[in-house]
Amino acid sequence: MKKPVTILILGVLLLIFLVVSGAIYTVREDKQVILTQFGKPVGQPVTKAGIHFKLPFIQTANELEKRVVAWDGASTQMPTRDKLFLEVDTFARWQIEDPLAYYQKMRDLRSALSRLDDILGSETRNAVAKHDLIEIIRTDKDRQPEQPEDISEILGEQSQLDPIRIGRSAIEKEIYDEAKGKLAAFGIKLLDVRFKRINYTSQVESRIFERMISERKQIAERFRSEGAGEAARINGNMERDVQTIESEAYKRVQTVLGKAEAEATKIYADAYGGSQGRQDFYQFTKTLESYDSILDQDTTVILSTGNELFKLLEGEP
Repeated sequence: MKKPVTILILGVLLLIFLVVSGAIYTVREDKQVILTQFGKPVGQPVTKAGIHFKLPFIQTANELEKRVVAWDGASTQMPTRDKLFLEVDTFARWQIEDPLAYYQKMRDLRSALSRLDDILGSETRNAVAKHDLIEIIRTDKDRQPEQPEDISEILGEQSQLDPIRIGRSAIEKEIYDEAKGKLAAFGIKLLDVRFKRINYTSQVESRIFERMISERKQIAERFRSEGAGEAARINGNMERDVQTIESEAYKRVQTVLGKAEAEATKIYADAYGGSQGRQDFYQFTKTLESYDSILDQDTTVILSTGNELFKLLEGEP
């Protein structure tokens, strides 16, 4: 008799334990619970942490995230309004605001992240497609691109970058505003969305590099041209100064030589002038000097009989 009673008592205790364990559930600080009965939500969401009760075996406690959840979008190529492709990588932070609507439409985290991929990815592509490249890569309109004045003068109008009308921060807010209302229908509160990384595609990079190289070549050519002009000016001034110096030196040399020749002529005139004998002697010495300068042992001279040089060679007539 004791054995069947013991088994019955144990069975009753086990049943009580199962009923109690099935009726009690706990809610953590970072979780919230939706109770479902035969798969359908019943009652209000349980957001207060602690021990709570439900109908055992009939109702199920479904935990949902209460904390801020991260969404990290895949890096995707997107065209801008000026037909340039960018590799855009975005991220967002969100939270379950309406647990009942979230559970009815999403059920689990994987479904929510998939819906975020669709909505945020679509709104990001739309926003990028509506704006030019410079609007996306610059932070805000208060930071306009600056170009040194001397470079602007060299490159002209092609160096002038388009002014920034709104900037990247405003585009991020535009994505946030458009996606926020759509996600609210699923019980999701979008907290923030940002561009994590924006990279140029290989095609855009090559075009940018080509433009940079072209601009640098124009700048270098301008500097070389200015340098060549300055070198020509310096060389011209140098040649002018050299010619002036040489001209002045030549003038002084000729002046000195002229004075020396005049002085020598005066000395000769004083030495050989005054009488016919002196004049004849002067003519004789000069003729001998001429012979010495034009004649040597290898020289052959052909003179006419009336030549002045021939007189001393043929003797007195």
